Amino acid sequence: MRPVHTALAVLVAAVWGFNFVVIEIGLGHFPPLLLSALRFLVAALPAVFFVGRPTVAWKWILGVGAALGIAKFGLLFTGMAAGMPAGLSSLVLQIQAVFTALLAAVVLRERPGRVRLLGMGVALAGIGVAAVDRGVSGPAAGFTLVVAAAACWGVSNVLTRKAAPPDALNFMVWVCTVPVVPLFALSLLLEGPDRDLAALRALDWSGVAVIGYVAWVSTVFGFGAWGYLLRRYPASSVAPFSLLVPVFGMSSAALVLGEGVSGTRWIAAVLLVGGVGLTSLAPTRVPDRTGVGPGVSAGSSPGAAAASPAR
Repeated sequence: MRPVHTALAVLVAAVWGFNFVVIEIGLGHFPPLLLSALRFLVAALPAVFFVGRPTVAWKWILGVGAALGIAKFGLLFTGMAAGMPAGLSSLVLQIQAVFTALLAAVVLRERPGRVRLLGMGVALAGIGVAAVDRGVSGPAAGFTLVVAAAACWGVSNVLTRKAAPPDALNFMVWVCTVPVVPLFALSLLLEGPDRDLAALRALDWSGVAVIGYVAWVSTVFGFGAWGYLLRRYPASSVAPFSLLVPVFGMSSAALVLGEGVSGTRWIAAVLLVGGVGLTSLAPTRVPDRTGVGPGVSAGSSPGAAAASPAR
């Protein structure tokens, strides 16, 4: 990759990592489901009027919008509101690579090789260590919700693989239109209209900045830049930069929010990032349809789908 594109990839990882800090600040202004609904509303409007018509079938937009927008982000924001720290959330969410590989094996018949299986085991060990750390430092409910969010992200990755959108930004903007109404409805039902109205009436410049960052900087800029890189370079060249997301997430949470990072959490980080790297970047054995034998395609890795961390 050219140095300017390497710098862009690092910048996107930093933007996505710092996004967890911004979400944590935003949860001080809004209930979690309302914040998620506002994020997608602002990300979709007015961008949807400038990206052109959808380039894939609506079934894929609706499927990814439900799995990624409603389920993944609804669970992530709710888990963080339940006490899951921003830095640890950025780390634990990376287990999505394991869920993606497992689902791809079942749905897409992509057989994981030995290296990928080793990576899954290492990443799961990291999750176990992170769970022990979280069990010592606070309630497990938030941790469980973030792991569930990672599983939903795995579903959306497989659906995105099936959709194969030719324009990542166009696809993501249209996906952002799907969760808006369901998330507002869930917020009214579960968080209550009084709480939502109180948050909107108390909206200040800090709240506006939070929504602007998570919608335009993290979503529109982040996915636009990442899609640009994926169009110029193989996914195997771009995907490793996503491993920097928890590094930026944990370090910015420590600097801005004062979150402590225990020795146990560092061990979990090393295991998770290493395991995710092996899981995402190892070649995948795909079903042979020629009668010659099993094929191996580096480009068929779930890392190609997971290379777009939907922050």
